[in-house]
Amino acid sequence: MNKLDERYEALFTPWRIGNVEIKNRIVMCPMGGTSLFGWFELTGCHFDKEAAKLFLERANNNVGLIIPGIAPLRDTFWGKWLWQNEKMFEELKVFMDEIHKTGAKLFIQLTAGMGRSWAITELVAPLHKNKVTRTLLKPILDTSHELASPSPQPSRWAHDIECPEMTVEQIHEIIEAFAKTAKLCRDAGVDGVEVHAVHEGYLLDQFSMEFFNKRTDEYGGSFENRYRFATEVVKAIKAACGSDYPVSLRYSVESKMKGFCEGAMPGEVYTEVGRSMAESEKAARYLQEAGYDMLNADNGTYDSWYWAHPPMYMPESCNLEDVAHIKQFVDIPVVCAGRMDMETGAKAVAEGRIDAVGVARQFLVDPAWVTKLLEDRLEDIKPCICCHSGCFNFSSSKGHANTQDLTDTMGLARCALNPETMQSKKYYIEPAKKQKRIAVIGGGIGGMEAAIVCAKRGHSVTLYEKSDKLGGVFLAAAAPSFKEKDRALIAWYIRELSKHPITVKLNTEIKDISALEADEIIVATGAVARTIPVKGADTATEAVDYLLGNKTVGENVAVIGGGLTGCEIAYDLYLQGKKPVIVELQDDLITTKGICLANTSFLRDFFKTNKVPVYLETSLSEIQKDCVLLKDKEGNAFTVKADSVILSVGYRPSPLAAKGKHIHVIGDADKVGNLRTVIWGAWSVCMKL
Repeated sequence: MNKLDERYEALFTPWRIGNVEIKNRIVMCPMGGTSLFGWFELTGCHFDKEAAKLFLERANNNVGLIIPGIAPLRDTFWGKWLWQNEKMFEELKVFMDEIHKTGAKLFIQLTAGMGRSWAITELVAPLHKNKVTRTLLKPILDTSHELASPSPQPSRWAHDIECPEMTVEQIHEIIEAFAKTAKLCRDAGVDGVEVHAVHEGYLLDQFSMEFFNKRTDEYGGSFENRYRFATEVVKAIKAACGSDYPVSLRYSVESKMKGFCEGAMPGEVYTEVGRSMAESEKAARYLQEAGYDMLNADNGTYDSWYWAHPPMYMPESCNLEDVAHIKQFVDIPVVCAGRMDMETGAKAVAEGRIDAVGVARQFLVDPAWVTKLLEDRLEDIKPCICCHSGCFNFSSSKGHANTQDLTDTMGLARCALNPETMQSKKYYIEPAKKQKRIAVIGGGIGGMEAAIVCAKRGHSVTLYEKSDKLGGVFLAAAAPSFKEKDRALIAWYIRELSKHPITVKLNTEIKDISALEADEIIVATGAVARTIPVKGADTATEAVDYLLGNKTVGENVAVIGGGLTGCEIAYDLYLQGKKPVIVELQDDLITTKGICLANTSFLRDFFKTNKVPVYLETSLSEIQKDCVLLKDKEGNAFTVKADSVILSVGYRPSPLAAKGKHIHVIGDADKVGNLRTVIWGAWSVCMKL
């Protein structure tokens, strides 16, 4: 076993939260969908064995403190309170005994609710809007309760829905539920609880901000009144559980809000409408004095969601400076989360700027990453690429609420890159009943994933790639400067292939699959770019050619297509100092569902803040030498200066062969999607071979 790299030594020192000692400084942060009490199931809250398995595996891999995802105090369906389910806490006690055998500690995160941040879906929104259906639905799903906010205001997700004002009676019910549930957690051996949250624009956070809280009673108005809900919660928990029972608070240092559904960019000079740093300095101390024993901190609200859920466009360790600043105003431990780079985090811990490093989605990708860090096997850690497409793909565009599929709403915290995460009954590796010769055609992500899964099952695998390198179209996707994790993922796959008895043949184009000596053939030949019947289109540059550097572009670049790829290209062009414009036929950028709002809102806000021209509901009529001819939705024609044009208008499958008895087409060659559909689809096929 290799020795721990000295750069990370500070992460593996003990620390304390109240009277609870934690063995190291790595905290597995809460993620929606990982609640031990289930998530959004129609059958009601229950002890979730899939989540328990997830945490026990991470505990056995050297994480110090585990905080499962939010547990609503009141069941989303049927309205039952958590504290009324005694059997669930009996099962929790047995589980806690197993956790403690590993040396890890675990806090349960309890939530007051989401208020206007409740991600109401397109399916539920019309049911709520209709008074009759809302009344009929109430015994099963009380949308008015779920949406209840400090004051009447529009929903973050469905702007035409007004969230009702929460009553004082409801507030008191929630405070009582915190106390009763926390005591049951303590009695079950849970090491502490975390209050969710004066953070990310959730309910308690909405109460704390004048921007959202217009109340005139004891829970609105003054600083003390706005933070009253949060302080009464911790006091009630301490009264029920004892003053020495640790209570953490999920906390946003700054809101990073410019207005309703409008966030601030990193480094931007702006006027804060939420919690400013000046107020946060006061609030952090005030919350400590109320009884909180730790701040689990980052930044942002759902209006600036990319701070709390940083996509790949955000800098690594993006919240560190703000969190380190706020630590100066409290005496309790402070954890920092948000795309934390481990070397940077370890240095901050060593310098006393923070007490521990919070990590979330990396635990979904690679359950053993802490062990690999301890053993100085950094190259073996499968990287999280911050895509959110498996774990939290709440998506939204103009005029639409959360367009996420219902199956995704009911199954958060899955991982695009690791199908086994929270899906161990559906995706798993077991030895093949009969070892076969398997040919995989195409060395992109799908082909490499298929080859690895088949090899793990005991098959003899040969992987054929027509070019001189592995990665396929993902090489282009990983090309921009901000895609360093994508490039690391390709490198991880190449190393992983070498660990298995897989024959890789580069520069080998397969034209006739009948010549292959194989029992099963997997076709992973990807997709090709679509074309558009527009005059001058032959002079434009395809997105992949631009990304791979096969063609250069000028100063003024028209990007045709405002989907994810087109927007990322425009972002990349801007970072290079060029002047992009985006032309999109739809009424908003990135309208495809399944792409997280944290990712899409960053790009939309970035273009707005930096005045990148965006032409929506606009079609391309012609590409000319120094401009593009466009037409708006009223049919008005106009030109936009452009010395280069990049086409990003989608892809179509390009399978080498059709599906057959022993021919399996996977990934984009079957149906154009994303890494999640490519990887999960590969497993679905390879598990049956």
